[in-house]
Amino acid sequence: MRKKDEKNAIIEICPVRNVIARFGNKWALLVLLILSENEVLRFNELGRMIPDVSSRVLSGTLRSLEADDLVKRKVYPTVPPKVEYRLTETGASLIPFIVQLTEWAEKHKKAILKHRKEFEAEATDLE
Repeated sequence: MRKKDEKNAIIEICPVRNVIARFGNKWALLVLLILSENEVLRFNELGRMIPDVSSRVLSGTLRSLEADDLVKRKVYPTVPPKVEYRLTETGASLIPFIVQLTEWAEKHKKAILKHRKEFEAEATDLE
């Protein structure tokens, strides 16, 4: 087996790199949480709830979540097309973990931001 093939094989079996990294981008967890709170949303409704995400990025995020069976996309044959998104059973099973992570972030946010500011100040002093 060539070195590159070995590296790809490791990525294939690594749950962090193969699965978790897919929904660990900047927007995916937020999209999942919003869908869990609203059950079904159209693309533009979802976009309005996350005003700082571009349509292109939101579309790519939804496509990745759909590919991993976390989100279900339903297209209605109307003009213009009506597209709705909802969580799948797999996506819904992830929500309690996202909520726990969010609670952890809230609990430690002040300390983390304080430390980050101190760290950056020290790094600036060393320059």
